[in-house]
Amino acid sequence: MSETKSPLPREVADAYVDDLIALDPVTGTYLGVAESSSRLPDFSPAGQEALAELARTTLARLDEAERRPGGDSDVERRCARLLRERLTAELAVHEAQEGLRSVGNMGTVAHSVREVFTLTPTQTDEDWARIAERLRAVPGALAGYRESLALGLERELYAAPRPTATFVEQLGEWADTGEGRGWFEDFAADGPDALRTELDEAARGASAAVVELRDWMRDVYAPAIEGAPDTVGRERYARWSRYYNGTDLDLDEAYAYGWAEYHRLLAEMKQEAEKILPGADTPWVALAHLDEHGRHIEGVDEVRDWLQGLMDQAIEQLDGTHFELAERVRRVESRIAPPGSAAAPYYTSPSEDFSRPGRTWLPTMGQTRFPVYDLVSTWYHEGVPGHHLQLAQWTHVAESLSRYQASVGMVSANAEGWALYAERLMDELGFLTDAEQRLGYLDAQMMRAARVIVDIGMHLELEIPADSPFHPGERWTPKLAQEFFGAHSSRPADFVESELTRYLTIPGQAIGYKLGERAWLLGREKARERHGDAFDPKAWHMAALSQGSLGLDDLVDELSRL
Repeated sequence: MSETKSPLPREVADAYVDDLIALDPVTGTYLGVAESSSRLPDFSPAGQEALAELARTTLARLDEAERRPGGDSDVERRCARLLRERLTAELAVHEAQEGLRSVGNMGTVAHSVREVFTLTPTQTDEDWARIAERLRAVPGALAGYRESLALGLERELYAAPRPTATFVEQLGEWADTGEGRGWFEDFAADGPDALRTELDEAARGASAAVVELRDWMRDVYAPAIEGAPDTVGRERYARWSRYYNGTDLDLDEAYAYGWAEYHRLLAEMKQEAEKILPGADTPWVALAHLDEHGRHIEGVDEVRDWLQGLMDQAIEQLDGTHFELAERVRRVESRIAPPGSAAAPYYTSPSEDFSRPGRTWLPTMGQTRFPVYDLVSTWYHEGVPGHHLQLAQWTHVAESLSRYQASVGMVSANAEGWALYAERLMDELGFLTDAEQRLGYLDAQMMRAARVIVDIGMHLELEIPADSPFHPGERWTPKLAQEFFGAHSSRPADFVESELTRYLTIPGQAIGYKLGERAWLLGREKARERHGDAFDPKAWHMAALSQGSLGLDDLVDELSRL
């Protein structure tokens, strides 16, 4: 009888993905697994513990895999290090019982339940039959979520009051879209007539579950957490920072870096603003001028089409000159985000077989007029050459990596850092010579620097430096953070409010843009130094985009080797 060999790290990682999909069909839908389309996860405490046990079992299998001959090769080592770091970070969050107080304006169980329907296939009657079954699963999924939050109340593990209030408002929007029916009923209305009765009944049940959750959050949960802090403190922040950034950051150094970038960008913004509105008191006065008098797109359908054209144009101009793109990576779609979303644009990856393409999503927040300066670099970030090129390329090369590295092992700061680097790259390549668009790009860069300052500053209650033009010597609070952010951003008040609520909802995530960009820039510089005049930016970019996910611990080292 032949002896069964233990798996190598990449095999362990891919087996983990298979087991994860069985427990989490939302992840299955993101990956394009058709069988996942009819189910939703168990979000109860028992469901959370099942995921944690899978992580523990996988880590034990990884220990054995790394001892097997060949387990320490570069490709296996890179995968093993990512898998160990990710699962360890996820377990730290679970063991701190953070899943018992996950409430906010984005990234919660309820947001996941709703968003997955926008990615579920809808081409055939069979697809819609699966959707009907998934709609029938919504009440149970939200009930499991409520069970977790109730246990959190029992253990005095409270969510932040401000994100909770926003979440209640969002649930109200999902329950009634203004047409006397809920979001799920609107979604199901596009289904085939043959399944009309079944879909309508299931959608009404899903909407009723949203109403039930909304009422419980409003009448039971919110009063119970009244007076709880909106910020998380240093210990919880460090845990979340590790989760989102893949490294144990020196938070005080990162805070100082945010301020250094603030001062650098402010000086550059002032120069650019002078070209638009000479004598403007601040760059944001010039940006306010552009809101009224700058180039803009009128209409929701029109802005969706314009953004599609912007990405198509970027692909045509970048492919073959600065990147080498596979045909299926060249496809990306522009979409309008469903009502009740957070204010920030976002991206969703293609399915593993590319039958569902990568998509960018624009929340309109009720607007119908869209200034161009605020869109161009943002869509370089969300679409091309930002999130889409990286995440679609990972999917394209998944077979030479591992399924895990190309998908569920994503480290937020790696992806957000690349996307912010992509904005800067387009500036370096000369795509932002127009003064309006370049000031918009610098404003977007400033927003990411401000995120580092206020996210770390308010959660750790740090002191504002003496050389700050804003409340020097005082300690950060959410109120001061919102005031600072609003004074240093062209975004409207509702966007600023949504952003601050986001930072209170997912502490440590927003700093990954600027700190991830710093890692990408440093890795490129080290590679350039290593190769000298032989450095090939196009080859380096494609190699860098084909590595799969890496935490910031690994990113600079791996990029510098390319």
